[in-house]
This record gives sequence, C-alpha cells and structure tokens, in this order.
Amino acid sequence: MPLLQVSNLRIRLQTHHGAADAVRGIDFALQRGETLGLVGESGCGKSITALALMGLLPEAAQASGSILLDGQELLGLDERALCRLRGNRIGMVFQEPMTALNPVHTIGDQVAEPLRLHRGMDRAAARREALALLERVGIADAARRLDAYPHQFSGGQRQRITIAMALACGPDLLIADEPTTALDVTVQQQILDLISELVAERGMALILISHDLGVISQNADRMLVMYGGSVVESGPTQAVFSTMAHPYTRGLFAARPQLTARAPGERRRLSTIPGTVPELADLPAGCPFAGRCGGAVAACHTTAPPPVQVGTLGAVDGGHLARCIRLDALPAVLEERA
Repeated sequence: MPLLQVSNLRIRLQTHHGAADAVRGIDFALQRGETLGLVGESGCGKSITALALMGLLPEAAQASGSILLDGQELLGLDERALCRLRGNRIGMVFQEPMTALNPVHTIGDQVAEPLRLHRGMDRAAARREALALLERVGIADAARRLDAYPHQFSGGQRQRITIAMALACGPDLLIADEPTTALDVTVQQQILDLISELVAERGMALILISHDLGVISQNADRMLVMYGGSVVESGPTQAVFSTMAHPYTRGLFAARPQLTARAPGERRRLSTIPGTVPELADLPAGCPFAGRCGGAVAACHTTAPPPVQVGTLGAVDGGHLARCIRLDALPAVLEERA
C-alpha cells in the first residue's frame, strides 16, 4: 500500500468571478522514500493541492474525492484530528519563510513547539532537540542564536529554520512548496541538497512543488505536469523529460532560456506559449489547454481527455500518461505549423 493515495481530488473555490474548480479530479500515489514533483505555471493548482493534503484549504472551499495517508482518510477529518497530523506525520516547508515564521517568537521556541505539542517533551528537552535540529540544517552558532527572532536571519537561514520545524517530529510525508523562492542560485542548491539529504536520511516521502523544471529534473523520481487544475502529463521524471508528450509540457520546456553558443551579436527571442492562462471560472469543459494549443480541434474544447499511455513503459503507477486526444497526430501538426 502506498503511503499517500490521492484519488479524484476536486477542489472548488469561491472567487469574485463565481465558483471555480481549482483542482479537477487529480490522482496520484506516493511511496515511502519517493520524491514526487509537481510542476506548472502559477495558478495551475499545485499549492492548493498541497493545502488540501494539510487540511488547510480556505474556509469556503469544497473538496471531494479521497486522500488516504497510510489508509486513513484525511478529507472530512475534524480540526482536532488534523492538528494531530500536521507537523507530526505531515510536515510542510512553505514558499515564503518570513510569513511562515512568527515574528514575535524566537526561532528556538518555534522549532521546539511541535516537539512539545506532539511528543510531549518538557521545555528543556524540546530546547535541546531544537538546538540539534538547527545545527543539523546548518545554522551557524545555533546555541547562541536560539533566542534570536526571524528578522535577524537571512532568507536562506530562515528557510533552513522552517525545514527544521517541518522535520522536528520526523514526519512520514514532507511537502516542500517552492522552497527556494526568492533565494539566490547558490543558496537554492544548498537548500535543495539539504532537503534531499534529510529525506533520504529519514526515509520520508517528499512532494516537491516548483515551477522550475531544472529543480524537478534533478530532485524528483516522478512528476506531475499541471495546468488549469488538471494533471496533463505524469510519469517517471526522465521519461517525461525525454518524450514531452503533451503540448503544454512541450511549451514549458521550449520557454526555458537556452545557454547555447551564439555568433557575436546574434539575438534569439525566447519561446512563449501563445495566449493567456484562462480564469479558473472560465475553463473549457474539455482540455484546459485547448485555447492555447496549436493542434487543438473542436473536440478538444468539449471532450475531457482521458489519460493515455505514452511509449512502452510498464504499468507501474500508471507508467507515463498524458491527457490529450491527439497524441498520435500532434507532433506532425505542431511541426507543420512551426
């Protein structure tokens, strides 16, 4: 049995444009020790999926489907039961550490809090464990800085502190939502290496959310490509990167800056995906990417595409799947229109 099994998860939000389906029937499974990457543009449903796993959806949100953690259904749990899971069996590293940390409490108290709440440690024992955690995530001179406040640390140090908080109780599942946002490239890699090392060391499952394809390629065993609240392509990371079956996946890859040698003075325009991301309340009944796809036909706008097997990969976890009714014809059509 997988550690995490998500089946037909749907999330409806109330927006100023009316009801909107932010997540439209996604499915995935995650084993212990495995890393799953979620990739896609802002607003595609990545973070709201993570919040659903944590039981932190907005008050007016409506969620349906199933989220099983070790066989226990999480959807519909009351707040008290969810509080016993958050920070204990499920940890989360949020994308902006300055808002995730409480500015009026010391970092020592904040890292110690889940230990006191979930492990029943007294203040002294929790403080000792908090010190060990801060040292483990690379906070220099941690003993002296236990009583410092979040604003006294750099962005990279604050992210290390949130990682220590998320890992304090040794969760089974760690969710890292854009953990390197606003950090410089060197610090980004340090944070990603630290997360990978700690996940492997503790045998946790990891969900890594990012819009950065490079981050996913280097850190995820499997990946989901999301657009308009749907998973449009999924499978082993290297298989998705090598095949890029769905037109949206191809567009994402083509839009990456290319560090290739150029002739002196040569300029090359960066590729873009035509059109704009539609409002969630205005998504078509069919493929959510139909309005921006160069190979779309009438049926794409009206028919919800089923998942189709790509290539010859086995049926392990569904293999490599893409939701497109024109998978066979699409490469020739896009090449002709290029």
